[in-house]
Amino acid sequence: MLYLAPPKQATPANAGPDWPTLIERLKQKAKVPLLRRFYEVTNTNGDTPLSELEFVALDLETTGLDPLKSEIISVGLVPFTLSRIHCRDAKHWIVKPRKALHEDSVVFHGITHSDVCDAPDLRRILEEVLAALEGKIVVVHYRRIEREFIDSAIKQRLGEGLLFPVIDTLEIESWFYRKPRHKFWSCVLRKPLTSIRLADSRRRYNLPFYQGHNALIDAIATAELLQAQVAHRFSPDCPLKALWR
Repeated sequence: MLYLAPPKQATPANAGPDWPTLIERLKQKAKVPLLRRFYEVTNTNGDTPLSELEFVALDLETTGLDPLKSEIISVGLVPFTLSRIHCRDAKHWIVKPRKALHEDSVVFHGITHSDVCDAPDLRRILEEVLAALEGKIVVVHYRRIEREFIDSAIKQRLGEGLLFPVIDTLEIESWFYRKPRHKFWSCVLRKPLTSIRLADSRRRYNLPFYQGHNALIDAIATAELLQAQVAHRFSPDCPLKALWR
């Protein structure tokens, strides 16, 4: 069965790194055993069909948008395949930031000072978080948050960062709703571009509305969104390398 390839304008052939080579280099350079083990079990077979993969949807709540200045305060993840979401194995942690929470971020994600007062530092749960991600393809909605915050937080605590391939459901939506012609007509007609935020993207596939800004709920919402995207726009036979970034 043929799969529907993303538009060539939005996904050039050299869009992503050579993950097999990059992961091997990172594994050889890693000095922290926890990170070396993570690289050793990272799936780098880009020819694997999506139907044969185990995924884990990951979402973070943070104190801001800059991974160098802001911090992770909540981690949610749920393992899944194209046919099933394993809610029983979902995990959710609240972690204590090293700086006091700002009122603006409390309003946004609803995590208060009392919630984080007795919460552990991310370092204490890091091994459990990475164990839940190991060997699976990580799925996120906007990789610049999840991947960059994880990298920055681990670098601050272990002295080494972490890089891994992800499937970004927001980017998949951008392939279809952020083409140059969409931007052109948006400018000409003075109309906003079609939203590719998580809730709006889900609505296009008739997925139910979930209250956002909870890491676990958003992880489940992201898992469902990828299932819908593959069903409507691609195929279970689509190779991993067509989507990972």
